Amino acid sequence: MRLVPSFRQEPTAPPASRPGAQPGEDRPDASAAGPDALTLGRQVRHLRTSRGLTLEQLGRAVGVTPSLLSLVENGRREPRLSLLRDVATALGVPLNDLLDPEPPSRRAALEIALDRAQRTGSFARLGLPTVRASRSVPTPVLEQLVGLHDELARRELEAIATPEEARRVNTLLRVERQERDNYLPELEDLAERMARAAGYTSGPLTHRAVSRMAEQLGLEIRHVDDLPHSTRTVTDLEHGRIYLPPASTPGGHGLRSLALQAIAHRVLRHERPRSYEEFLRQRVEITYFASGCLMPRSAAVEFLEQRKRSKELAIEDFRDAFGVTHEAAAQRFTSLATRHLDIPLHFLRVGDDGSIFRGYANDGLPLPSDVTGAIEGQQVCRRWGAREALSRRDHATESYQYTDTPAGTFWCSTQVAVAASGKFSLSVGVPFAAAKWFRGRDTTVRRVSTCPDESCCRRPPADAQARWADASWPSARIHQQVFSALPTGAFPGVDATEVYAFLDRHATSPDD
Repeated sequence: MRLVPSFRQEPTAPPASRPGAQPGEDRPDASAAGPDALTLGRQVRHLRTSRGLTLEQLGRAVGVTPSLLSLVENGRREPRLSLLRDVATALGVPLNDLLDPEPPSRRAALEIALDRAQRTGSFARLGLPTVRASRSVPTPVLEQLVGLHDELARRELEAIATPEEARRVNTLLRVERQERDNYLPELEDLAERMARAAGYTSGPLTHRAVSRMAEQLGLEIRHVDDLPHSTRTVTDLEHGRIYLPPASTPGGHGLRSLALQAIAHRVLRHERPRSYEEFLRQRVEITYFASGCLMPRSAAVEFLEQRKRSKELAIEDFRDAFGVTHEAAAQRFTSLATRHLDIPLHFLRVGDDGSIFRGYANDGLPLPSDVTGAIEGQQVCRRWGAREALSRRDHATESYQYTDTPAGTFWCSTQVAVAASGKFSLSVGVPFAAAKWFRGRDTTVRRVSTCPDESCCRRPPADAQARWADASWPSARIHQQVFSALPTGAFPGVDATEVYAFLDRHATSPDD
């Protein structure tokens, strides 16, 4: 399954949406797939009526009943190829005209959209009569009906955007990434090409190079101190500006990464997401593109291969060589290690409560998961390096550990960091056999984990259980998000009112 399309050499503007496109509807390459039955039927009707023919007259010409032709024109019967050839001959057009995947007119597109909307289960549940898009129905009425159906579909999608939906999508994307070793060659090629075109040669990508990349797309980067609190960046498409905060957030993305992610939406020709899955998929793509620009494949692989030959692989060195955050370096390493260094691995970001915030593994590490396969929020074993490091006092450098698990022995390197939300650990690990390539392989720290066996670290010792089970009453800290549905809107969690007021303010600013 592809995460990204094949990209052209030069970026282009996003294509316009089709009339009546349903939120979450797939958008296949129509030229490759051909028309569906409804579009084909509308092509036949358009050509028939433009020639002044009735169903009876066309039916006599091709040797079928008018009722069969009516079914074809309404998309309720897929005609045989022989019938299509006869219809094309009778109408005096090439067969390809009937097989054109695009509706023949704006009016036809609206009719198709209305027909599709009225065939959905959502419409059927309303118990309303259908509206036949006859020639007597004015085009503005069709536009209004299609618009109302689109809005109903959008609201229905928002209504099911629950935390369970987010976990399902996250799991889907994680499995896709694991199947591809977290390596997206199309994005690798594009990021490398754009970085080089902006003047990149080696080492860290400069802020000036990022600005040149934006300029090549007709965009200007501006730093402001009143960015809407619900956003990381805002792009003003009308005036060609990318607004960034004046400084990056500790534990978050750097300013160059934020700018590159905003640029990526334009380079990848993203349309406004029509489902939560599409929103998260876009986030995966822009994050990957940004890391590919900050640590271009050719330079990054050359650096890592040299370190592997010296048996001195270390995420902190990789981080410092390209001037990125530790997390960015760790995640970039997961994209390159398996394909270019032949090293399977795992990555974990774990909160100070032991729960997984983000994770990836293609080395067989048994990540804890719920019945749906989701790992987010699951507790990692207290014996794992990602958890052990959080209890250590020295957080200035990476810590190393071997862990024996039911799936084998793994080595890991862990760095502890602090963000506004609290302390967290970043851990990169490999199977025992691959530890020989890494600095820290000589550590004597070794733990044994038998999780998911509860006796490993989840079940209290018997004496403590007997002493305190009936003599204690802890008050649990409730996370408010437990009671919340996912944020709604095309860009979940973004306060549109605040964003538009921000854009108005800066569009009319004297400094602009």
